[in-house]
Amino acid sequence: MLYSICIVLILVASIILILAVLVQNPKSGMAANFGAANQVMGVRESANILEKTTWTLAGLIVALSLVATISMESNVTVGTSLQKDAEALMEHVNATSTQNAMPQAEVPAETPAE
Repeated sequence: MLYSICIVLILVASIILILAVLVQNPKSGMAANFGAANQVMGVRESANILEKTTWTLAGLIVALSLVATISMESNVTVGTSLQKDAEALMEHVNATSTQNAMPQAEVPAETPAE
């Protein structure tokens, strides 16, 4: 139950993090030339809030990932049918590879030149 809640919270935090990163202005490149207009109009404080939000959400995702990992059920048998299918396939491949192997031709012995 806790695992499912953590996964849902991680997904929500990830979506909000993506949006927060997309809203931020880049600090270098061609867009840096237009940064002076933002400082004049008082957007500087919102940039700080977006940066703090980004770091907080990233930390939250890491913490929730650790909690989700710890809360996973240890007795879950994930992939047992997949493992059985893989073993059956390997047995089939090994059985058919020996039956359909190309026969080896005998190389005649060289006769000494007289």
